[in-house]
Amino acid sequence: MNRLDNHYQRVLESFLNYMLVERNFSANTRESYNNDLKRYLLFMQQNSRPLEAITTRHIEEFITELYTIGLEASSMARNISAIRSLHKFLVNERTLNANPAENLHQPKQAQYLPNVLTIDETMRLLEAPQALTPPNKYVLRDKAMLELLYATGVRVSELINIQQQNLYFDAGFIRIFGKGSKERLVPVGNSAIAWVKRYQTELRLSQVQQNSDDYLFLNSRGIKLTRMALFAMVRKYAIMAGIEKSISPHTFRHTFATHLLEGGADLRAVQEMLGHSSIVTTQIYTHIDRSFIKEVHKTFHPRG
Repeated sequence: MNRLDNHYQRVLESFLNYMLVERNFSANTRESYNNDLKRYLLFMQQNSRPLEAITTRHIEEFITELYTIGLEASSMARNISAIRSLHKFLVNERTLNANPAENLHQPKQAQYLPNVLTIDETMRLLEAPQALTPPNKYVLRDKAMLELLYATGVRVSELINIQQQNLYFDAGFIRIFGKGSKERLVPVGNSAIAWVKRYQTELRLSQVQQNSDDYLFLNSRGIKLTRMALFAMVRKYAIMAGIEKSISPHTFRHTFATHLLEGGADLRAVQEMLGHSSIVTTQIYTHIDRSFIKEVHKTFHPRG
């Protein structure tokens, strides 16, 4: 039985609606919470545990189950956060009298060092669309998207939701709406600006349909590009560029941050551009490339 009964389903829908209306969580976060909490409630349902009978021990049994199936620490932390949020919501709504998830502890997350492109790999990837044979009319769009990903470090969802009204190229900025609809201005370099403008005038005008709205990047049907299409496009050009690393659009975000920091950029400035609420999140990029530090030690330490 993989479907929630009506009671559990109503509880889940009520909580997700609260996330949307009261907490202004993004669609991606709500989807993740929906999947996590559906799995959690199914576990309780299959073990014949109504909401009011759930104890801390029952929740710990579910968490043990997640460990058993090999869920990563970051996913474990999100699951626990979702469960705690759900039970807190149910207490606040007076559906439950007590919160059995109140004292759950978050697992310590292993430090995640993402793949980052070298300068040479980045240039090869950026130039890949122009090497496409035979060339197609979407080369301009693809080239503009790759340039903008590297120039700004925006997230996948942020890129596909960019609207033309949020381009302030005369000032060298682009307005981005990030997680939780937080707004930020991100600088854009001349190369990305030039390619986006070419795409707008030479291709996008011919793609526009009634339902195109103001989205910058459009697919063959004249509507907003999807996340999956962007993933497939990046992987195609990574193969063309001879890059063997595991590459996704998010790789550009890691690369953007790392190249800035290696070039001497201020950590807080990079935090602002990435839209990180905490500088701790940005600091991961200071640990990615140890080769320079190792070389300094080897060169200057008396026992190097």
